[in-house]
Amino acid sequence: MFARKNLTSFKRLPASWLLAAVLLFVVADAMTPQRVRLNPLPTDSQNSNRDPQNTDLGSRENEMRAKLILKEEKKRYDEHLGRAREAAQLASQLSETYQAKQQFNSEDGKKLERLEKLTKRIRNEAGGSDSDAEAKDLPADMPAAVKRLAEMAEDLRKLVEKTPRHVISAGVIDEANKMIGVIQYVRTSTR
Repeated sequence: MFARKNLTSFKRLPASWLLAAVLLFVVADAMTPQRVRLNPLPTDSQNSNRDPQNTDLGSRENEMRAKLILKEEKKRYDEHLGRAREAAQLASQLSETYQAKQQFNSEDGKKLERLEKLTKRIRNEAGGSDSDAEAKDLPADMPAAVKRLAEMAEDLRKLVEKTPRHVISAGVIDEANKMIGVIQYVRTSTR
């Protein structure tokens, strides 16, 4: 009986009261602040599963890290070019000294040693290894060997300057190996 009485009283409510209640509900719902996240923050479990190489492209931190990596690569490439230039300069000095005196002194021996170290470093930076050194096509006499050494050093410098940063150059490795063979020949001949 109670339910019937409520049902009949509900029917008696004016339609305007019912409409006002519905509008009040809609307006109240519209006025509550909505929480919309366009880019949700990752949880700790998501961070632990993340690959460290996978970078967020918009992050300033990652942008700075990338700039530092590029700067370091550029620095190493400039050092590589510097070694090639120094090797060419040392070989040229050794050639001029030998043409003037027809022999090497102890200072020239140190220059030859430095030239060999620079050439090995150039070869290794280009992607070669210590086991690659060749001692073929050696000049017959010492003046020709010293002259050939200066030419090879200049050719090596040009090759290194032409080679881009991220390229393994077989030409640089081959030229450096030949040059190391000639340097070792000259060093053993002067002892």
